[in-house]
Amino acid sequence: MKNTKRITQLIAFLYIISFGVFGGLRVWAEESSTSTTQRASGFSYESLLPENQHSDASYFDLRMTPGQEQTVQIELRNPWKNPIDVAVNLSGAKTNSNGVIEYGPNELENDASLKYDFEKIVTGPEKVTIPAESSIMVDLAIKMPEAGFDGVIAGGIQLQEIEGEDAPREDGMVVNKYAYVIGMLLSETDTVIDPDMKLNKVYPELNNGRNAIFVNYSNIQPVYTDDMTTEVQIMKAGSEEVVYDTKKADMRMAPNSMFDFPVSLNGEAMIAGDYNAHILVTTKAGGRWEWDQKFTITDEEAEKFNSQDVGQIQERGINWLLIVLIAGGVFLLLLIIFLIVRIVNKKKEQKKQLQKRKKKNGRKKA
Repeated sequence: MKNTKRITQLIAFLYIISFGVFGGLRVWAEESSTSTTQRASGFSYESLLPENQHSDASYFDLRMTPGQEQTVQIELRNPWKNPIDVAVNLSGAKTNSNGVIEYGPNELENDASLKYDFEKIVTGPEKVTIPAESSIMVDLAIKMPEAGFDGVIAGGIQLQEIEGEDAPREDGMVVNKYAYVIGMLLSETDTVIDPDMKLNKVYPELNNGRNAIFVNYSNIQPVYTDDMTTEVQIMKAGSEEVVYDTKKADMRMAPNSMFDFPVSLNGEAMIAGDYNAHILVTTKAGGRWEWDQKFTITDEEAEKFNSQDVGQIQERGINWLLIVLIAGGVFLLLLIIFLIVRIVNKKKEQKKQLQKRKKKNGRKKA
C-alpha cells in the first residue's frame, strides 16, 4: 500500500516536471458546437437604381452633373425573428498588390493624383438596424463637385452584419456573418480619357513574410486600366545581369490609384547594395510605359528584412534552446523512471529478505 502511494506521488511529480518543460508548447483544439442548425442567410439587399442610371449594370452607374445633389437608396430585408444590425462602410476604389480592384474597406492609401475622394462625395449612416421580419431603406447622399470633370469617381458600399460569426440567437439557431459590396460609379460626360502611368519609387519590403522588392506606380487618370501586364527586371548597379525578375498579366487598376507591384527574391537573402530596376507596363489597348529606376538597399534594411523573412529564419538552423529544453525534459523523464524502477526493485528485495528471515526464525522455533 505504501509502495503504491509512493509510486503515485512520483508519477504526479513526473507529470508536473513534464508540464513545466513542455507546457510552453502551444496546443490547438477545436471547439465543437452543440447546435447543428444554421440560418440559411443573414439579410438581403436590393439597389434601387434611379432614372439617371447610365447602364444596365446591377450596381450604381450614375450620370451626374456638376454640383448635383441626389439621394439613392438600398433596401435591406430581414426575414428572421430577430433584428439585425448592419454596418455601412463607404470606400473609394483602390488597387491591391495582386492587381485587383478593392471596393470594400482596406488600408490602401489614396494616390496623390486623386482629386475627388469618393468617401467625401458620398455619405451615409455608419450603422442601421433591420427590424425583425421587415425591411428598411438605407439613404446615401451624393454631392458632386461644383467643377465639371471627365472620367469617373469610383467606390463601393459595404454592408456587413455586425454580430460576430456564428453568434447564437434567442431561437437557438446559429447566425453566420454576411457582407455585401455594391459598386458605385459617378460620371458626367462620355469623354474618352486614356490611362496614364507615373512611377513613384522602387523599394525593399516583405511580401507575405518573404523578402521582396516593390515597384510603386500610379494610374494618374480618372479611368480604369484593364488587361494590364507588368514586367520587372532587377540588376545590380553597373551590370546587365538580371538577378530577379517577374511578369504578371490580366491585372486592373482603379482610377487615380497607386499599385505596389511585388518582385519576389525567391527565398534568397536580401543583399545590401545599389540596384537598377527596368519596368515595363503594357495594356491590350496599346498603352505602354517604360522606366529605369535606380534604388539602394541599405545594410540596415537588409538586416531588418532578413531577420523577419520566414524562409531565412527557417534556414538559419535549429532552435538550440528548444533542443536543450527537450533534451533536459527527456533526461528528467528517464531519471525519474530509473528511480521509480530502482525503488520498486529495492522494495521487492526488502520484502524477499523479510520473508526469508521469517522462515528462518520459524525453523529455529520449531
